[in-house]
Amino acid sequence: MSLTNAQKKQYRLIGHSLNPVVMIAGNGLTEAVLTEIDRALEDHELIKIRISITDRDVRSALIAEISKVMKSETVQVIGKVALFYRAALEPNPKLSNLLR
Repeated sequence: MSLTNAQKKQYRLIGHSLNPVVMIAGNGLTEAVLTEIDRALEDHELIKIRISITDRDVRSALIAEISKVMKSETVQVIGKVALFYRAALEPNPKLSNLLR
C-alpha cells in the first residue's frame, strides 16, 4: 500500500489541523500503546502520534516499527510528531478524518 504524492499532499493538508491522539514516551511501544494506535487508526484513518524521545535514531526506529506492525503508511514526520494513514475496513463518516 503505497500512497501517491498527490494523496500524501492531501493527507498532510488534512493532518495539519489534527492534534496527536497517541503519545509515546520513555516506555516505548507497549501493548497498550499499540492497541490504542490500532483503535485510533481504525476509527480515524489518519492520525498524529507524538513521540517524546530525544534520540532521533530511536524515534526513527519507533516510527518504522509502528508502520510495520500496524500495516500503515507514514505520511509525514516533523520533529517528534508523525502522521500515519491506514484505510479503515468500515469507515465511519462521523469519526474518519478523511470523510468529514
